[in-house]
Amino acid sequence: MTLHLPGANGTLRAYEPRTEPLAPTPGAPFTSRTVFSAAHVVADPYADTTPDSPAAVDWDATLAFRRHLWAHGLGVAEAMDTAQRGMGLDWAGAAELIRRSAAEAKAAGGRIACGVGTDQLTDGPATLAEVRAAYEEQLAVVEESGAQAILMASRALAATARGPEDYLEVYGHLLRQTTEPVILHWLGPMFDPALAGYWGASGLDAATDTFLDVIAAHPDKVDGIKVSLLDARRETDLRRRLPKGVRCYTGDDFHYPELIAGDDQGFSHALLGIFDPLGPLAAEAVRVLDTGDTDGFRALLDPTVELSRHLFQAPTRYYKTGVVFLAWLAGHQSHFTMVGGLQSARSLPHLARAYELADRLGLFPDPKLAEDRMRTLLHLYGVTP
Repeated sequence: MTLHLPGANGTLRAYEPRTEPLAPTPGAPFTSRTVFSAAHVVADPYADTTPDSPAAVDWDATLAFRRHLWAHGLGVAEAMDTAQRGMGLDWAGAAELIRRSAAEAKAAGGRIACGVGTDQLTDGPATLAEVRAAYEEQLAVVEESGAQAILMASRALAATARGPEDYLEVYGHLLRQTTEPVILHWLGPMFDPALAGYWGASGLDAATDTFLDVIAAHPDKVDGIKVSLLDARRETDLRRRLPKGVRCYTGDDFHYPELIAGDDQGFSHALLGIFDPLGPLAAEAVRVLDTGDTDGFRALLDPTVELSRHLFQAPTRYYKTGVVFLAWLAGHQSHFTMVGGLQSARSLPHLARAYELADRLGLFPDPKLAEDRMRTLLHLYGVTP
């Protein structure tokens, strides 16, 4: 049956939903790339809460979604930006999420890496000593859970640091005490405006030099870097300057097919928020790449970029709304609510376009369920044929 979807200009357009999904199936572990999906959290829709209250999480649905990702061979990047760190999920909630997900990973035999930040510092400006202590507290929680640590960019450090030397001191202090190699995460200001000028420089060239200095001083403590700057050329240049053995995990949700495919001088692994809704299809594409079939890999993954660019359009930090919306349409959760009330962060035309693009890709295991839920949302907004 035809759906009438609203466009940005206020008109309705007819859309015929597909009836069959692509239905990729789990397969062998990946051999050519290490791939993480940054996973979202599922809110508890029955909690009596407000946008500024501590997050109320539906733990059963949240962990079930992680089992879904592991079943397709993807690693889970936990308590990251996609899980609404600093946008609804505070440190207490993130710590609980890390402990529960790490235990679930052990039971399921899944790979997991967890975000380490400083978001418990909520009472105004912090000193460098307080930033270090906050990082250490979170690092201890992640390492005690048995997960790999991802050292995330810190809003508190960005606000406090006087220049590159403060970043070198703080990161060096942390890397000297990690028990296992970590992933360093550079999240650009398009994802979080509070991170502008990270690494002590407003220019990306100078910031990149400081970032590389941190790695060069402790290459044995850095498994890899995760770069989320939405700049493919910069990532490729950075990748080529890494010490031998240090991986680049792309976080570029605009150019991921070409960066993962790579060139004759190397390639990127992946740690991506878009692999939350794309999980099974992304896994199928990587298995094709494992056979050496780069063209086949690109044929599967290139058509997904239009959806990703739509979900991550400015203001980019609100991409989580589209990710959770698609999880609801796909049947991974029973409702479209988010911690912090973030389900309201994108417009109906934006969500309608996300549905259309995802449906065309065959992302929904049950297209009829997705269609029915889209109709429900349209009716809720007062859209009639």
